[in-house]
Amino acid sequence: MTTVNEAEKLILAQLKDYGTESLPFEQTMGRVLAEAIKADRDLPPFNRVTMDGIAVSYQAITNGINTFKIIATQAAGEAPATISELDECIEIMTGAVLPASVDTVIRYEDVDINNGLASLKITDIKQGQNLHLQGVDKKQGDVLAPAGQMITAAIISVAASVGKAELLVKKMPRVVIISSGDELVPVNQKPALYQIRISNSYTIKAVLQQHALQPDIIHIPDDPDVTRQQIEHCLQNYDVLLLSGGISMGKFDYIPQALEDSAVEKVFHKVAQRPGKPFWFGRHGNGAVVFAFPGNPVATFMCLHKYFLNWLRAVLGLQEQSPLYAVLDKDFQFLPPLQYFLQVKLQSNPLGQLTALPIEGNGSGDFANLADTDAFLELPLERSDFKKGEVFKALRF
Repeated sequence: MTTVNEAEKLILAQLKDYGTESLPFEQTMGRVLAEAIKADRDLPPFNRVTMDGIAVSYQAITNGINTFKIIATQAAGEAPATISELDECIEIMTGAVLPASVDTVIRYEDVDINNGLASLKITDIKQGQNLHLQGVDKKQGDVLAPAGQMITAAIISVAASVGKAELLVKKMPRVVIISSGDELVPVNQKPALYQIRISNSYTIKAVLQQHALQPDIIHIPDDPDVTRQQIEHCLQNYDVLLLSGGISMGKFDYIPQALEDSAVEKVFHKVAQRPGKPFWFGRHGNGAVVFAFPGNPVATFMCLHKYFLNWLRAVLGLQEQSPLYAVLDKDFQFLPPLQYFLQVKLQSNPLGQLTALPIEGNGSGDFANLADTDAFLELPLERSDFKKGEVFKALRF
């Protein structure tokens, strides 16, 4: 049986570059930047005032002048005013460009203004105070955001600031989510006593939407010919097939045969893990890959996070995430020789440690238990007893 580590390596060996595309910058949240964003001018682009107040020449301060005639008021976005005498000043607002004839800004709080005159209330004044000087942050042509990172709100802000109305991003693979089985009915339909509503597909879709993917969903009835036709159609029109259920040894599990008939090569089937032991992974000659998850909701959820999302990050060229570790908050025992993904609730204790409280539920079919947890704690298959206070890798979802 394939181990978890082996399964990860085999999956990450199936990477493909899907190219790039240019999109309006406001539509790129969560996508991966495929070009460096550079400053189109110095940042800030001019000597910028950082406090509301008056602008003076510091030479006036050294000459002992402490009362100034206000000869202009300048707001942010207005052309700079100018003074011609040392005893003159300009009322100036935050964000305004500093006029060339002055070099120091004194806050309103530090002056008295009456009858067009501004008198200083303080003596501790430094030349160049309350200014954000041109180019001190970045120079024209400097890289503000390198390629190869996920676009966040901060990157959107950078793009807007330098006039990048469009951004080059990595193309996302085309993904289809496939459910199967006559026991499944639509969400808006009342199921018979022997039926259940389709839920795994929407769980997968919701997770993928958090990662800027917009997958399609199809459902295949228990019919071998229809199953084969739908699988062949998906292999020709999508880059990734995500299946939930129908891959076991049941009499009506037609998907394994349909995959074989469609020339999908099995890379592995069954992983030494719980939940998700029946997990199946394969590849087609045209480059499409198939993740066939077990139908139990918790197994599907865990495999999606552990395997598919890691594969997606690698495909998009994102750096491998640093492992997250947590302290087991309660003794736990798991006897089968499988790597166990224990459902836990992550918390922080007064020592600043991340702790993991087991919330076991009733097996991989207990989908309701997922709502009470936020991570899987990865317990190694070489052991059966796990003690409170031990540290293990956590898979946060």
